[in-house]
Amino acid sequence: MKRNEKTESISKVQEMMENASAIFLTDYSGVNVEDINDLRNQFRDEGVRYKVFKNTLAKRALDESGKYEKLADHLVGMTGFAFAGENPVAPAKIIKKYFDKNKKLSLKACYIENEFFDGSSLDTLALLPSKNDLIAGIIGSINAPASGIVGAINAVMRDLVSVIDEVSKTKAA
Repeated sequence: MKRNEKTESISKVQEMMENASAIFLTDYSGVNVEDINDLRNQFRDEGVRYKVFKNTLAKRALDESGKYEKLADHLVGMTGFAFAGENPVAPAKIIKKYFDKNKKLSLKACYIENEFFDGSSLDTLALLPSKNDLIAGIIGSINAPASGIVGAINAVMRDLVSVIDEVSKTKAA
């Protein structure tokens, strides 16, 4: 690899790190090409970019960026990078699903929103709700008191109508 190609690769890694909400390092040893392509499609469907870089170039990119310093220790062996977009836990869910099925593609380490997690945290990370699920839960919580007030007002009006109807029936008799 020529010097300018190395520089391009380093800048590409840095750009992907800057634009990612989370970075996951995986050990893809033992995973065949067909499965890697399938995983890439799953990642792509969730807005995640999965790339493989030379460990030395990735280390240099990490050093130059000054971020994610704990990832450098995990850049040994066959390492794949999953760069998450808007849903930072999507890679964890995909990695866990594949690992549970095939016992391959293990998580080495990751950063989610500047928080470091080692590979043993995969089960916990995969259980986290997605950003859309959290937003839906918050909106549901905000709407719950309003719907309760509307229900209470409707109940009072219904009871008032019932009372007026009963009074009119008693006066008519």
